[in-house]
Amino acid sequence: MTLHTGRHFLQIPGPTNVPDRILRAIDRPTIDHRGPEFQELGASVLAGIRRIFQTESPVIIYPASGTGAWEAALVNCLSSGDRLLMAETGHFASLWHKMAQRLGLKVEFIPGDWRRGVDPAAVAERLAKDKAHTIKAVCCVHNETSTGVTSRVAEVRKAMDAERHPALLMVDTISSLGSIEYRHDAWGVDVTVGGSQKGLMLPPGLSFNAISKKALAAAEKGGMARSFWDWSDMLGPNEKGFFPYTPATNLLYGLQEAIAMLEEEGLENVFARHARHGEATRQAVQSWGLEVLCQDEREYSDALTAVVLPDGHDADAFRAAVLEAFDMSLGSGLGKLQGRVFRIGHLGSFNDLMLMGTLAGVEMGLSLAGVPHQRGGAQRAMDYLASTSGNSAAEPKLRVKA
Repeated sequence: MTLHTGRHFLQIPGPTNVPDRILRAIDRPTIDHRGPEFQELGASVLAGIRRIFQTESPVIIYPASGTGAWEAALVNCLSSGDRLLMAETGHFASLWHKMAQRLGLKVEFIPGDWRRGVDPAAVAERLAKDKAHTIKAVCCVHNETSTGVTSRVAEVRKAMDAERHPALLMVDTISSLGSIEYRHDAWGVDVTVGGSQKGLMLPPGLSFNAISKKALAAAEKGGMARSFWDWSDMLGPNEKGFFPYTPATNLLYGLQEAIAMLEEEGLENVFARHARHGEATRQAVQSWGLEVLCQDEREYSDALTAVVLPDGHDADAFRAAVLEAFDMSLGSGLGKLQGRVFRIGHLGSFNDLMLMGTLAGVEMGLSLAGVPHQRGGAQRAMDYLASTSGNSAAEPKLRVKA
């Protein structure tokens, strides 16, 4: 094993690098979670996280991974035997599908090739056939972390509304919240799932459910047997800034700081920064003569880029060579993409110099691993960043992932 000096480059698409400001915020003494000081903290983060989701509705905060928030969304609104519609957009959509089946839900899974997002027309076609409205929810992943594909959620809602179908819309934003444009209220989403370890720049350990009035009504009327995940147990104490059980106090300190950082930069600026870095990365990949996994330009992810290696070249071997030589971690191919792709994370607390270090490491790694490519991808990205730095007219238009 090579002895490395300097910092490790963590360029997986989450968990992301935790900024010093957030580390310092977390590094505080734990306080009484029933006292007035915590009440102020609780009220602050519960109000602030609504602004990040862009919603006036409640947002539940769980001390859990995003997987827990997936389960909470399902068990609060749906009953065993209910039907729901999901789309196979990648590894994480497939895992959510597997969970729903384990919970006794009847899932129709629209097949996909893992290179495109949710097809609004396919959703509309399936709902049009459901004259009896037996489908109770449509679930989709906004930004599929395994593929670098961002689905057009607002178009999915429009397709549902065009069919006048009453199903709930549930959306996973675990790798898009705080990185890519997302509007819970304006897009008519009923339950949005989020996580702390990506665009929010925190360590893993917090997850979220943003819930509409329609979703709350569904939870009050039914749902599955539940205890820890029960929204009703959370909402009462949350109104006063408290939680029904011991919260992750120090992570909430970090969340308070993360919200402050995002709002100091301004959400629109955060989204534009990610769009700019995403475009620079794709230009580098294209200049290398490699293929971006996502096949629809409208669905390019601004949080990460999945890169397809040529046949006969193992993406995991390439990643191992980069880690050994340059102390940089790149994301692996998951599920059916294992060994075929590597993923470059460019989200969270990230700037131009960090991106250039990442792309230079990738380009050097391609040469080291003997992967056929054309040189100059990092230079092309640098030229693009230089041409758009401080020039709002030249910067990429913010692509709303409708």
